[in-house]
Amino acid sequence: MKFSLNQKTQLFGLLLLLMFQFSCESGTEVDSTSTTGDWTEMSDFEGNTRSNAVSFVIGNKAFVGTGYNGSTDEYLQDFWYYNLDLNYWVRVADFPGEARSSAVAFAINDKGYVGTGSNGSGQLSDFWEYDPATNTWTQKADFGGTARRGAVGFGIADKGYVGTGYDGSNTKDFWQYDPIIDTWTQVPSLGGSKRRNAVAFVIAGKAYVGTGTNNGVYQYDFWEFDPAKLTSEEFPWTAKTDLDEDDAYTAVGRESSVAFTIGSYGYITTGYTNAIVSTTWQYDPLNDTWNEMTSFEGASRMDAVGFSIMDRGFITTGRNSSTYFDDIWEFRPDLTYDENN
Repeated sequence: MKFSLNQKTQLFGLLLLLMFQFSCESGTEVDSTSTTGDWTEMSDFEGNTRSNAVSFVIGNKAFVGTGYNGSTDEYLQDFWYYNLDLNYWVRVADFPGEARSSAVAFAINDKGYVGTGSNGSGQLSDFWEYDPATNTWTQKADFGGTARRGAVGFGIADKGYVGTGYDGSNTKDFWQYDPIIDTWTQVPSLGGSKRRNAVAFVIAGKAYVGTGTNNGVYQYDFWEFDPAKLTSEEFPWTAKTDLDEDDAYTAVGRESSVAFTIGSYGYITTGYTNAIVSTTWQYDPLNDTWNEMTSFEGASRMDAVGFSIMDRGFITTGRNSSTYFDDIWEFRPDLTYDENN
């Protein structure tokens, strides 16, 4: 059968479209030219596949739990810890609050804290403390702000902080939690835009907050939070270089990604920005600069969880369209990309 030039052009265009769709759905290729940093697949997370789980780290153990299993349309309460030394998972006491996804978690003084999120029918504001020494959960004072999901949370010194997120509208307020007196106190709101599904990481006693969306618009402002300024009544937020101020940094902007800290650098990877992305970026707070690293080598995803233990970062769970994951990958920024591991 012979085809006209116009028909050949149409067939070629259709072939390119199918190849593009397949590559987006598979998401297994490294989409970065950088070879700084290497990813290695570790022992799979032992719980069910899920997205929008939470994690916190105590000592050399990472705790992962809650989330949503799209395959069974189920909100989850199970919790597990990952033993880095032996590369295996152990189930601990289930989270006793309502099953949920899109919650926040942080660790303070060898205890973990989990709260807020969504149970599928609405937002939540309850907060819970986990003690690994006794493997028990204790309900604490409800989050001081409105019930919400898609917020960020982090611990600095002996205090916890939660802010931004969605409570029916996007928010930018921030709250400090004191575990000694079990009390929430509002602190100055994030200096930038309202947002949800942002990220936060902590370096040397300061937190860095950015990315996410507000009313469908990706947010490119990036902020440093210094809790030491609260005692002197200074404004604790300092604007850093906007991610869209330099064309080279625009690709850092995204939502539903993960962030973690290794040494004196912060890292952002995976997520969504008009498509699922796998690029990995390193932030240097000393110079306020970003450096692209080797892209995440697992299947591309959003709504995963990330954490770091010692000099290693980790990503587990998450989703890509209707596919949910339970694999876990270790990131070593001090190594060079090895396509064979």
